[in-house]
Amino acid sequence: MAPTILIVEDDSKIARLLELELNHAGYATQVAFNGKDGLVAAENDIDLVLLDVMMPELSGFEVLRRLRGKGNPVPVILLTARGEVYDKVAGLDLGANDYVTKPFEIEELLARIRALLRLTTRAAVETNQLHYADVLLDLDRHEAFRNDVPLDLTPREFDLLSYLMENKEHVLTREQILNRVWGYDYFGETNIVDVYIRYLRKKIDRSQSPLIQTVRGIGYVLREEKG
Repeated sequence: MAPTILIVEDDSKIARLLELELNHAGYATQVAFNGKDGLVAAENDIDLVLLDVMMPELSGFEVLRRLRGKGNPVPVILLTARGEVYDKVAGLDLGANDYVTKPFEIEELLARIRALLRLTTRAAVETNQLHYADVLLDLDRHEAFRNDVPLDLTPREFDLLSYLMENKEHVLTREQILNRVWGYDYFGETNIVDVYIRYLRKKIDRSQSPLIQTVRGIGYVLREEKG
């Protein structure tokens, strides 16, 4: 599947040019024309964000600050007409992975995109981690974090959260969860899934926005509430 690049750019001509060039280079694209819509779109299954700095609704710096504040690790390349060192440093300090100053050559931008995608792909393979919203699971170390705070999970709770994260934003039935986490040959209380969902909620949703949602009559889904 082709990587998906989110273009957050309020200039429709530049956004369209980027979209055409990226599609021609084999990437899938999404476009947002202001910072507020870009922030929402970045929560989708995005591989990289091209983020303009000067935009209505929310500036690129503010979008970046909120993304990183929520623990979203998506790679970000800032697009800016500003050439001052201070602005470049500010963007990198906020968590940008790279920046390109307008006007830019499309071949240079494509090269930076390829390099950054190679780095993030290799890092994901080496660390074997799962991310969703501000939750991180390190599968090799068997460690879990929310908003950088360690979560004290039992092995069964860890497996349950891992399965939910592997299927983020997809509703799972109780039977699917039971078969995957406890095994097909499990014999015991039929409400064990509900019990462990309660355990898990107490640990990851305590005093924070709830991520594990109940779908009545079906099962559960790991999904952020849309405010």
